[in-house]
Amino acid sequence: MSDFLLSILLGVVEGLTEFLPVSSTAHLRIVEALLNLDLHDSFWKMYTIVIQLGAILALPVYFWERIMKLLRTFPAGERGDRTILTHPLSLTMIAFVITAIPAWALKKQIGQNLENLWVISWAILIGGIIMWIVDLAFTRPKIQQMDEMNLWQAAWIGAAQILSAVFPGTSRSMSTIAAGQTVGLSRPAALEFSFFLSMPTMAVATLYDLYKTIAPNRNTPVEGNLAPLAVSGHQWIVLVIGFVISFMVALAVVAWFMRWVRARGFVPFAIYRVILGIVMLISLARGLI
Repeated sequence: MSDFLLSILLGVVEGLTEFLPVSSTAHLRIVEALLNLDLHDSFWKMYTIVIQLGAILALPVYFWERIMKLLRTFPAGERGDRTILTHPLSLTMIAFVITAIPAWALKKQIGQNLENLWVISWAILIGGIIMWIVDLAFTRPKIQQMDEMNLWQAAWIGAAQILSAVFPGTSRSMSTIAAGQTVGLSRPAALEFSFFLSMPTMAVATLYDLYKTIAPNRNTPVEGNLAPLAVSGHQWIVLVIGFVISFMVALAVVAWFMRWVRARGFVPFAIYRVILGIVMLISLARGLI
């Protein structure tokens, strides 16, 4: 497969799975295993970070008007019943901090699990079962809009997001959506807060990964050091293709997902996770991946 076709494929996979509750990390690892790819090469490692940045950009573009309205009404909110601690933007940042500090402390454990397909497979399966149960059990939400959330609800969602960092395959969106539903948020409210929380979470994590990839590291042997990374013209084209494809697909997925959730639930995604997790575990046991 040519680099250009591979870039398109990986960009589509990233864009499709980044914001759906199915784990983009898991799907990229599956593609890597099935096609016998090596995405740990210095260039392809940077490429996976770049396409994730493309997906992240889809969120502020889609929610631009909503973000501007929240900024204009800070801190009282549209109805004047919010404070500097309970405004949606404040709650987003509080949840982000609650996620970021433990995730930083556990970065060694996180790094060990990132490439472990057994951990990813079990996380996909168990996460699917949990999501299925939560979506069927919590059907009488008290909070219909993100603007009605309180501090402890945001803190709980931020804490739940840690699971997706420690156990790749759990899915950041699955963790935050399910956590939101368990504390009384409607499906649309849980999904919207999940999207808002992902903006600082993913931006900081991805930019940090990019920095580690391209910054010189004196403690790393020369053959393992990813910087300075000389990118050829061919590679720049591959990066641009992946970035653009990931952004466009992610933007379409976000718009579709918001409409889907207003009319339907998350059970189809839970079923998909359960099936995928079982298939992966069987494939691993048989040495197929």
